[in-house]
Amino acid sequence: MSPLGDRIRAQLRTWLAAHVREARTLHGISVLVENTRPDIATSAVLERLDDALGLIEQYQPWRLRHLQRDLRRIVVVRYPCRGAYIPSERTCITELTFLARRDISAAVVASSIVHEGIHARVDRFRQIVGTGARGDDMPREERLCRTAELAFGRALPSELGRPVIERALASLSLEDQEVAPAIDWEVARARQDAIDADAARRRAD
Repeated sequence: MSPLGDRIRAQLRTWLAAHVREARTLHGISVLVENTRPDIATSAVLERLDDALGLIEQYQPWRLRHLQRDLRRIVVVRYPCRGAYIPSERTCITELTFLARRDISAAVVASSIVHEGIHARVDRFRQIVGTGARGDDMPREERLCRTAELAFGRALPSELGRPVIERALASLSLEDQEVAPAIDWEVARARQDAIDADAARRRAD
């Protein structure tokens, strides 16, 4: 993990301790929202998350039970990637603007949560058996996550599941260094900041 990646996670821990803006329970999972974008309605973000969790509950209810056991919470926050799992907090991050987009279906959001839920399940297994450390074999772990996405997509009605299946199959066809790429957090954070600055300029016009 890069120093910037560490700082992002440290900032998240600080926010979790002292800066909760909106707290809900959706489908038996605690959800915290930090909405730093005035152009995004928190209600719309929560509605999309509710829809996504509802799809998991409807088509793979056993997987929702895993999420309820393995996660302490889902956090919706501005973040340099769509989703992440923070082991020290047992927290799944679902990115704010990812949830706000309406060109991305609730099924795709749900598949991202399924993906991070596998990271949580693997981490919980490591703690129980006391073996290995996160990062020891990330390509294999990523393939487990993508395989879970594929199974979820195939459980959905065809129109809902198609983009989930296509994305999962595309990822599973990659080489190890591509299926679990190292993230340049400096670049990712700079891109996020530029997008937010552009949104602020458009609001001011």
